[in-house]
Amino acid sequence: MAEEWYKDGLRFECTMCGNCCTGGEGAVWFTDDEGKAMAAELGIPHEDFLARFTRLVRDRRSLTEHSTPHGMDCTFLDRETMPGKALCKVYRSRPSQCRTWPFWPDNLESRRAWVMAKKHAPCPGMDQGKLVPIEQIRIQRDLDLRDNGDAPW
Repeated sequence: MAEEWYKDGLRFECTMCGNCCTGGEGAVWFTDDEGKAMAAELGIPHEDFLARFTRLVRDRRSLTEHSTPHGMDCTFLDRETMPGKALCKVYRSRPSQCRTWPFWPDNLESRRAWVMAKKHAPCPGMDQGKLVPIEQIRIQRDLDLRDNGDAPW
C-alpha cells in the first residue's frame, strides 16, 4: 500500500459556516442506528423521524434538504439561532457522513482532491486549526467508508 500523502496529518477546525451542509441537491446517508439516535435526540418516534425528515433514494434513506439562498440546506441546519453561524439541530447524533467531514476517502485520494474539496464546499476550516494526526484521519476515513462506501451515487 502506498504511503498516504497526508502522513504528517492535516489541519482542520470547523468554523460553523455550514458550507458542508448545503450546496447542490445530494444525499446525507445515515444508518438505521443513526436514524434512531437522531429521532431520540429530537424526542420523536423513529417512524415519525423517517416520515418527516428523510427520503428514499434508491434503496437507502437520506436526510431531506430544503432550498435556501445558500443552496440545498440539510433539514437540520439551523442558521437562525446564532447569526453568522450554522448549527446542527442533531449535532450529538449526526450521521457518520457528517461527523467524518472532511476526511472522506474521495477528499483524501490526493492533495489535489483535498484542495478541490476545500474550494468546492468551500470549507474555510480545511488546512486551519489543530493538526489532526494520520491515525485519527484513518479512523474517520474508514468510518465514512464503512457507513457510506456503498452509497448509490
